[in-house]
Amino acid sequence: MLRRLYDWTMSLASTRHAERALFAVSFAESSFFPIPPDVLLIPMVIAKPAKWLRIALICTIASILGAMLGYAIGAFLFEAIGKPILAFYGKQDSFEKIAEWYNTWGGWGVLFAAITPFPYKVLTIFSGATGLNFAIFLLVSVIGRAFRFFIVAFLLHHFGPQIRDFIEKYLGILFTAFVILLGGGFYLVKFVF
Repeated sequence: MLRRLYDWTMSLASTRHAERALFAVSFAESSFFPIPPDVLLIPMVIAKPAKWLRIALICTIASILGAMLGYAIGAFLFEAIGKPILAFYGKQDSFEKIAEWYNTWGGWGVLFAAITPFPYKVLTIFSGATGLNFAIFLLVSVIGRAFRFFIVAFLLHHFGPQIRDFIEKYLGILFTAFVILLGGGFYLVKFVF
């Protein structure tokens, strides 16, 4: 099944709808969707290595726009939903303490999540909920997401055939490692926040 999914993704990567699909996945992943854009970014660059800059740019722009939506979700829906829940459990003071710390150091957290497999959407929403300075949030999001997507696209462009052979040979192991990293990110979220 994994092989068929990989082959289907590779075929989608070379269709005329691939860039729109990449934009949609990148946008949604930054605010609410659990699947990272790498599932399309990687096969798209492997399928069309000459377009690596364009593909990375689409992924980055969509991801930043999605991060802004995540921030808005945290900023506007937290008041209506999150605070009453915290108050019900008597934890509003705990949130205020975490928010104060986060507003001092949260830019580093956003940068970390923007670059790594850590669930970025969690910190985009949390940034809005705590009122992290939007300019700092936007700056570190642009730096982190651009760094991540352009590095991946460049490496795929430069080492494409070798990486494609490697991915096809070790697809099962790579998928397992990816799931472990993704699960580890969600585990960290559970104990950090």
